[in-house]
Amino acid sequence: MTEQKIPRATAKRLPIYYRYLNILLDADKTRVSSTELSEAVKVDSATIRRDFSYFGALGKRGYGYDVENLIKFFKKILNQDRLTNVALIGVGNLGHALLNFNFHQDGNVRISAAFDVNADIANTIQSGVPIYPMTELRTQLEEQQIQVAILTVPSDVAQSVTDDAVAGGVKGILNFTPLRVTVPKDVRVQNVDLTNELQTLIYFLEHYNSKE
Repeated sequence: MTEQKIPRATAKRLPIYYRYLNILLDADKTRVSSTELSEAVKVDSATIRRDFSYFGALGKRGYGYDVENLIKFFKKILNQDRLTNVALIGVGNLGHALLNFNFHQDGNVRISAAFDVNADIANTIQSGVPIYPMTELRTQLEEQQIQVAILTVPSDVAQSVTDDAVAGGVKGILNFTPLRVTVPKDVRVQNVDLTNELQTLIYFLEHYNSKE
């Protein structure tokens, strides 16, 4: 298959499809239609067909999609056949919650190293993950060849920590801080602002769910 760029919205939906297809496989279902998939993942069937069309003919008219073949295809596309080690930078309340969540049970992601300035937890192992002093961030990232990091540090140090992480070889950052960090062009940042998402949800509840 020729390498091509797909819309970001489509890329975000691929893990959702993959997860549900695995549920179908566990239930011994061999095929699924776009309509059935639509009802399960709450994405309209036309969008699903368009998403799948970026990768060629994945299904057959009148038959639908072969579940096992789709899983194999998306497993390759999403690199589910190999484990990605991730660094957690900042082990506060949110960081601890992320440590306790077993990413590797749900996919191909595992937090393999964590970093914090707190001397009480540095050089300890929590939830099976070693926690290093923040002073070792760049060195450990380089030695462990970690290219993805989750950022949960205070906003006032987010940029400096990001700079150190990038210097250590990080190419992708999931940023939970309110600060929009600056990175080189070859580094991708995904911002997760929980406060903003909650405020947006409340706005929609107040303005679009009322009966008039």
